[in-house]
Amino acid sequence: MIVAIAVLLLLAIIVLPQFWVRWTIDRHGADRPDFPGTGAELARHLLDRFGLDAVSVEKTERGDHYDPEARTVRLLPAHADGRSLSAVAIAAHEVGHALQHANGERLLALRQGLVKFATYTDRAAAWFFVAAPVLGVLARTPAAFAALVGFGVALLAVRVVVDIVTLPVEFDASFSKALPILREGGYLADRDMPAARSVLRAAALTYVAAALMTLVNLARWIRLLR
Repeated sequence: MIVAIAVLLLLAIIVLPQFWVRWTIDRHGADRPDFPGTGAELARHLLDRFGLDAVSVEKTERGDHYDPEARTVRLLPAHADGRSLSAVAIAAHEVGHALQHANGERLLALRQGLVKFATYTDRAAAWFFVAAPVLGVLARTPAAFAALVGFGVALLAVRVVVDIVTLPVEFDASFSKALPILREGGYLADRDMPAARSVLRAAALTYVAAALMTLVNLARWIRLLR
């Protein structure tokens, strides 16, 4: 019974943040006839306004994001073509990342370097977790088993560091970049700002569920070391 409750609580901790993010964005996803343009059009306007005409805007099915290597703001079709409050806020958020890149902000650069490194450690981790049961049998001594688990922890720790660095980068894009732009530029009415703040918070927390799952896996492996 206690184990079942613990599992349910764990699932709630992992699932609820992502559910809240999706619910918040969908809640403000209805098109607004009073908005003069789409999310993609706003993104293009803001990029040009800040002298980032070399940054392109594209539609994607792989989630809203800014690609520093391609110098491209990518928006889901609903946000690229939509005139909703969510489309406006998320477009501004992704432009915020483009501004971070243009400003040479160190935290974004650090995150991008870690993401590249994490692609290799994630692949290694995938193979490691598949082979872990067999390796566990082969590791006949406590020292060998501890080294094995330590390797798994090290692989997961890279992703944890990426998640830790990602959160302040996301919050900066939402609240130090996008929110002031929308408010001071008069792109949204005062009555829309509380909802925009909620969407921007949701955009900043998109990676939280993944971060929590990584922390759970890391805790499980650390427990094996004890």
